[in-house]
Amino acid sequence: MLRYTLMRLGIFVGCLVVVWGLVYSGVVPRGLGSSNGLWIALLALVISAPISFVVLRKERDRASEQVARRVDRMKANIEASASQEDLADDRARAQGQAS
Repeated sequence: MLRYTLMRLGIFVGCLVVVWGLVYSGVVPRGLGSSNGLWIALLALVISAPISFVVLRKERDRASEQVARRVDRMKANIEASASQEDLADDRARAQGQAS
């Protein structure tokens, strides 16, 4: 998951540098007034999103498999805890009835 996040951040930073260069060379228009930094960041975000979607497809699939495995493990742990609690409750009730 961390690898995917870092790769996505790298693509964004690369796009940010390219967009910054294009804006300051005059190829892409500047933002209005003092919004130039925000304009560059938003444009880089819009460009990097589809690039990340296509380029990082395999890495995204790996990350989602890891998340799914973690969720399955957590569910199994919760079910095991619940069954242990049920067993302890049944024993306590049996001892209470026997007394």
